[in-house]
Amino acid sequence: MANGWTPSRRARQSELIRQWQPWEKATGPKSAAGKARCARNAWKGGARGVLRELARVLRAQSQRLNEFRRND
Repeated sequence: MANGWTPSRRARQSELIRQWQPWEKATGPKSAAGKARCARNAWKGGARGVLRELARVLRAQSQRLNEFRRND
């Protein structure tokens, strides 16, 4: 295989992972502060909405300008 994972290596790694059981050790935040902090992981910042609105307005303006040019 090009990526270095032969079938035997893949089987060995699979067995090791079953022994380690990393899903048993993985936990999310437990405290209210930790949960609040994680809840903001996807937040992109306050300017994102403003920039999206600006892009929408500029797109609309460009479309109207193109219509105006076609009608001349």
